[in-house]
Amino acid sequence: MTGPIYPAEHRWPTTISYGGVTLVPFRRRDVRAWDAMRRRNSAWLRTWDATTPPNGHRLAARSMISQFAYEARRGEMLPWLMRFDATGGDKGELAGQLTVSAIRYGAARWASIGYWIDQRLAGRGITPAAVALATDYCFRTMQLHRVEIDIRPENTASLRVVEKLGFRHEGLRPRFLHIDGDWRDHECFALNAEEVPEGMWQRLGPGVPRLD
Repeated sequence: MTGPIYPAEHRWPTTISYGGVTLVPFRRRDVRAWDAMRRRNSAWLRTWDATTPPNGHRLAARSMISQFAYEARRGEMLPWLMRFDATGGDKGELAGQLTVSAIRYGAARWASIGYWIDQRLAGRGITPAAVALATDYCFRTMQLHRVEIDIRPENTASLRVVEKLGFRHEGLRPRFLHIDGDWRDHECFALNAEEVPEGMWQRLGPGVPRLD
């Protein structure tokens, strides 16, 4: 199994595509389609949505993307949308969102990944493939050392993603992030670059994502 090819240096905006899954920069022109997908999936996503204390409000799409663009220009974030092409190409339909955030350099060289997917496309291997693409980009192109994913203990679908990719469980973080209006516990999972010298894509196995 060959796998994706990554650029030698990080430049934003950047697009990564392989096996029918594509990570594309989240731009203003995507807001209308993103809003429609969020409305369609409101019940599916609400429990896991980040909120802002103390009032627990959710950022509007245009405010959020302005903040994303600012942080991306500073090298602190990679705000991607997930697209999925059932033919295996690099175009496809909007499938969800994956964000690499809290990027730190210096002695730490680490980042955090968060993601969500349209409910009708869940369970097809798209999210693990997107996380694999993003993690390898962090390790290979950005030369980061650690990638972390924090998940609520009740989020069984998201827990299956890190299990499938072999992220190491590091323990519980009590009341770690403000989600759905309150401070919530999260399980912490992480990988260091030297743990996956062969690349994350090799961990997915053949036939992922499912294109049927």
